[in-house]
Amino acid sequence: MKAVSLALVHHPVVNKNGEIIGSAVTNLDLHDIARAAKTFGVDQYYVTTPYEDQQQLVREIVGHWQDGYGAGYNPARKEALSIVQLATSVDEAIEELTERYGKRPLIIVTSAKTYDHTLPYTVVKEKIASGTPVLLLFGTAHGLAKEVMDVADAVLPPIKGCTDYNHLSVRSAVSIILDRLLGS
Repeated sequence: MKAVSLALVHHPVVNKNGEIIGSAVTNLDLHDIARAAKTFGVDQYYVTTPYEDQQQLVREIVGHWQDGYGAGYNPARKEALSIVQLATSVDEAIEELTERYGKRPLIIVTSAKTYDHTLPYTVVKEKIASGTPVLLLFGTAHGLAKEVMDVADAVLPPIKGCTDYNHLSVRSAVSIILDRLLGS
């Protein structure tokens, strides 16, 4: 199994004015990203938020599909959501994965912008194939705050369409990136 995990970061992220905020957890992000992550063999899907009310929402949604009525109603959803893990911060996810893998994972962030330390998808795919543990960080709202970007070892190239419009949902971006890195 490949040692790849991902984190959907809800804080610190930026709003459209560039201000640091905390964004809300959404039911769609939990379900759709878990399904994509499970499909591509991701180890853990961290939902990072320091807010207790948002953590409780994650616990309720995941609990419904793990232990509640949804577990029997939709076993495939139960399986997908089995990889969801709460973390209060990106640092907490990194610490847990460092302990799990026996070394710090390569931290790769995603962005709609290009950065100096951008690594091509092919290079990251090779690192994954060689067994390097990787943690992919995805931002909500209008992207990851600078303090999260600064933790990164590298940035993936932005996903480009055939127009100037570039504002994919994080669910879509996760699916495209997982396919590029882990697809056959």
